[in-house]
Amino acid sequence: MVRLPLTPAEVARGQRLGALLRRARGCRSMLEVALAAHISPETLRKIESGRVATPAFPTIAAIADTLGLSLDAVWAEMNRVDGVDRVDRVEAAVDEESVLPVTRHPSLAV
Repeated sequence: MVRLPLTPAEVARGQRLGALLRRARGCRSMLEVALAAHISPETLRKIESGRVATPAFPTIAAIADTLGLSLDAVWAEMNRVDGVDRVDRVEAAVDEESVLPVTRHPSLAV
């Protein structure tokens, strides 16, 4: 099976995830966290360095649990773009679009 190359956005998302996990790990050793999450230290190293930009959900869930991170916090950090939450950007774009006026169908005229 051939794996498609990651997009720049996917690579950036993986780097944000790695940075979050490194910050959350703090002074705990990589070995300590990996063993507590039941993953290999090499897997944690690759995720933290951004080499594995799209790790499996159970892996992220195990690491987040070990580090005391909520999955909501992990998701929010992974989906930030240039310091702006992607959801905020979408909502802003929708607000800026012109909304078509609501018209009634002639058969509904009262």
